[in-house]
Amino acid sequence: MIIDPRHYDVIVGPVITEKATALSEHNKVVFKVAKTATKPQIKMAVEKLFDVKVESVNTLVTKGKTKRFKGMLGQRSDVKKAVVTLAEGHNIDMTTGL
Repeated sequence: MIIDPRHYDVIVGPVITEKATALSEHNKVVFKVAKTATKPQIKMAVEKLFDVKVESVNTLVTKGKTKRFKGMLGQRSDVKKAVVTLAEGHNIDMTTGL
């Protein structure tokens, strides 16, 4: 199987939080993705990189918030996340990596 290098540009990395771990019990995986990535691109990238069947992709954009550090204002970056629902019988083990 040939993997297109552009798939690595779509998937930035996994999201490892308590909520994302709880979703894994329902056959869902959460990834940070490129801001310009579309749902079909995300689906194709996950299927090719991890060799699984994807049922659906839901995306959300977490807006960066303003933070203050030693009196100076700063802005966190916006982050786009994708919640990927896998087909029954498929799973992705985040501890092994790519």
